[in-house]
Amino acid sequence: MAALEPFRAVRYSGAAGSLADLVAPPYDAVTGDQRDRLLTRSPYNVVRLLLPESVEEAGRLYRDWLDDGILVREGEPAAWLLVEDYVGPDGVARERRGVVVSLAAQPYEAGRVLPHERTHPRIREERLRLLRALRAQPEPILLLHEGEQAVRTPEHEADLRVDGSRLWSLRDVDLERVGAGPLLIADGHHRYESAVELGDAARIMALVVSTTDPGLQVFPTHRVFAGRPDLSESTGGTRFDSVDDALGALATVSPGRAAAVAHRAGVTELLEGADELDVELVDRFGLEGISYTPDAAAAVAAVDRGEADAAFLLRGARVEDVFAVARRGERMPPKSTYFYPKPLSGLLFHPVQP
Repeated sequence: MAALEPFRAVRYSGAAGSLADLVAPPYDAVTGDQRDRLLTRSPYNVVRLLLPESVEEAGRLYRDWLDDGILVREGEPAAWLLVEDYVGPDGVARERRGVVVSLAAQPYEAGRVLPHERTHPRIREERLRLLRALRAQPEPILLLHEGEQAVRTPEHEADLRVDGSRLWSLRDVDLERVGAGPLLIADGHHRYESAVELGDAARIMALVVSTTDPGLQVFPTHRVFAGRPDLSESTGGTRFDSVDDALGALATVSPGRAAAVAHRAGVTELLEGADELDVELVDRFGLEGISYTPDAAAAVAAVDRGEADAAFLLRGARVEDVFAVARRGERMPPKSTYFYPKPLSGLLFHPVQP
């Protein structure tokens, strides 16, 4: 059983201004242009801590905000119900529910938390240096648990509401059902591994979502290749007159069999492989010149405009398949899954130490 607990959260006070001007996407979803815009919204926007000029500056700012009352710490520990209303990359409106808790960061060998993707040492080190400077986490990682969601939505108004996210403080909640069985990291591998490396019985803030939640969706991350003329020619797949027709055929391929739509200038094909992941089929072409997008139309348009040589459109992985890979102790290639939405940063802060 994973060690889940309520925690004394740090939150923005009214002195910081409107919460809408203070929150941000998680660090790995903020583009350079977005960062510049967020910096102009408020001198207290959380992006100053997520993507600082230096980790030393981030640590100084966080301590100053606490001293000046911009951030305040809750007097009592609590878990938090987070309900997120969102429209996915497929254009469908959904609602996802989960519980924000404090989780003991333990090595994977303990079997309480399972990874499913490989990580990069450079990014882990960057997150670790920031964690050491802040001694707090401004954003939760996303975990999945198998079983029913054990928390109901309170009837009273949410304690926090911003950008489609609503948060309720839960003073009396049974977390044993949420933490029963291993938890799967859906998003946040680098942050979790950084907390483990920090040691000192570190704990990390986590949003835990049930695999049965209707709003839980895994979207595909499509692959786009530029500067790769070797990929501009047909590879012998089944040809289709349009991308839509090829995507329709892709949807009929057995989930246990790898498949992808390959779109090149004037040629759209359905590629099929063996009993492997779709991303493994595409990874055979290498990673040189690759970029990623959850937007299939944007991937196709890049090829049609001559900005890319090929686009490979994939299916979203099934949650049960991701869990199965993790239980076998295996890792999927980076960008294999796209769990959307990513929880906002700055709603709550989790001090590293109690």
